[in-house]
Amino acid sequence: MMSNGKVVYMDNNATTRIAPEVLEAMQPYLTEYYGNPSSMHTFGGQVGRAVETARAQVAELLGAEPSEIIFTSCGTESDSTAILSALQTYPDKRHVIKTKVEHPAVKNLCENLDKLTGQQHRITRLGVAADGTLNLDSYKAALADDTAVVSAMWANNETGVLFPVEEMAAMAKERGILFHSDAVQAVGKVPINMKKNQIDFLSLSGHKLHAPKGIGVLYVRKKTPFVTFLHGGHQEKGRRGGTENVASIVGLGKACELAGKMMAEENTRVRALRDKLEHGLLSSIPKAILNGHAELRLPNTSNISFEYVEGEAILLHMNRHNICASSGSACTSGSLEPSHVLRAMGVPFTAAHGSIRFSLSIYNTEEEVDFVLAKMPEIIANLRAMSPFWQG
Repeated sequence: MMSNGKVVYMDNNATTRIAPEVLEAMQPYLTEYYGNPSSMHTFGGQVGRAVETARAQVAELLGAEPSEIIFTSCGTESDSTAILSALQTYPDKRHVIKTKVEHPAVKNLCENLDKLTGQQHRITRLGVAADGTLNLDSYKAALADDTAVVSAMWANNETGVLFPVEEMAAMAKERGILFHSDAVQAVGKVPINMKKNQIDFLSLSGHKLHAPKGIGVLYVRKKTPFVTFLHGGHQEKGRRGGTENVASIVGLGKACELAGKMMAEENTRVRALRDKLEHGLLSSIPKAILNGHAELRLPNTSNISFEYVEGEAILLHMNRHNICASSGSACTSGSLEPSHVLRAMGVPFTAAHGSIRFSLSIYNTEEEVDFVLAKMPEIIANLRAMSPFWQG
């Protein structure tokens, strides 16, 4: 069993710890090498070279060219930049396609496009099946002559379900439509090779792969038309103004280097830990339901609904044992409505409110999984005993 006070962290799709190697790589650029990378003197120039080294490290993980990598502040900025750039590139095209299960960074942007641009847009929201997968026939039927951009996530942040974005990008390309993928959850967990697909824009965020918060990347395929979102200085070859967040950029580069080396572990040891946790919970707790496709998902993610209990209450009781996870229900943000992802999947109301997302990383251990498996049945049983709806 776990020692008193030790945190069992299984909320890695929300954010990850900074890898020790990443922190070590960053520290000199917070203290000793503090020059501005745009400065003409040698002191600043060495910092600029560190930025370019990090750019190459990111490109290597993505199978991209360094020139295709633009550093941003986060995945949200990258998403907004890609979609708004596409709409400005084709101002006469007012149609946007997204899925009903996109991250709020894409979902809320698309809901507010008319206000942001002063133009009216037509938004197609692609539905998903009960297991969270996407139907390519429905997608193909949605592509139209006035479609400016498609935005589809590589992997869902709540269920881990993977979308066939490479096929989708090829279908869009045949119609002359730009394609963007929010790959924030996928980068570092599944192989990505931008040389072998036709995706135009791809977003990632450092804090999802053991780099700091506040650093992201927008991949822009070479020769793809691009309109700058943040205007200012000449940084990022004029594509994104603002003095570079050098220490975090260096950290992200190191994190990408590590992710390439650890991807095999993500897909073997981490997957095995997830499967043990998942099978244990489903077999020991009545009325527990897996949300999402059993196979077509990230190796670290398991979203399980416990019927007739509230996700917020489950998390509070887990917290008493220092177990960290997330609820698939938006009730944690003050809403009584369940997750838009689970609603789109048609998860029953009695289950959607009691969904918990467990997301593991390379730092999780079998001892931690055993501890969670020992505590969760009691937590759910105690909460159900207080529920007027439970008749188990």
